[in-house]
Amino acid sequence: MPMKTSETEIKHLLIAWLAISFAFTVLIKRRTDLGSGLIWPEVFIISAVTVGFAFIFHELAHKVVAQRYGAWSEFRMAPFMLLVAILTAFMGFIFAAPGAVMIFSPYLTREENGKIAIAGPMTNVALAFLFLPLTFYSGMLKQIGDFGVMINALLAVFNMIPISVLDGKKVLAWDRRVYSVALGIAIIVLMMSMIVRG
Repeated sequence: MPMKTSETEIKHLLIAWLAISFAFTVLIKRRTDLGSGLIWPEVFIISAVTVGFAFIFHELAHKVVAQRYGAWSEFRMAPFMLLVAILTAFMGFIFAAPGAVMIFSPYLTREENGKIAIAGPMTNVALAFLFLPLTFYSGMLKQIGDFGVMINALLAVFNMIPISVLDGKKVLAWDRRVYSVALGIAIIVLMMSMIVRG
């Protein structure tokens, strides 16, 4: 079944992707060794490919699974939170909540909600492994690989925390065993990312 979208969703995804990529560009330039040896456009490319892809594919994973269960689902950016992300980046840290996939269906079961939720973090786990081969190169490719593995691992673990609106809460409510395995995988990938970065 092809993914259903709209011009509004595409516009919101693009704006959120550019804004969050810019916010992380500012943070990287101000706070990390990675930013010290690169010019701004280079850091923006790294941010867009790593953080940007991590965010977009996480949200699209929720969307695809939700639509598979017959739910209406589209991403909507949070303009105020995008501004907060940019402002906090200039302060030396970042609070990023760029938006979320809005899902509507009166018929979704707890299991279906759990599977929709787990799709996001597990997509980040998959992306971490896709970035892993780049860590064996040098130059910008290695920097993209290192940062791509790390940010996807962090997002996977963070989103598996079972509180508030985070994915982990819905996964845990669906199946404790599935939650434990998924959290364990995310933590292992995070540990791997630390080893890769040395």
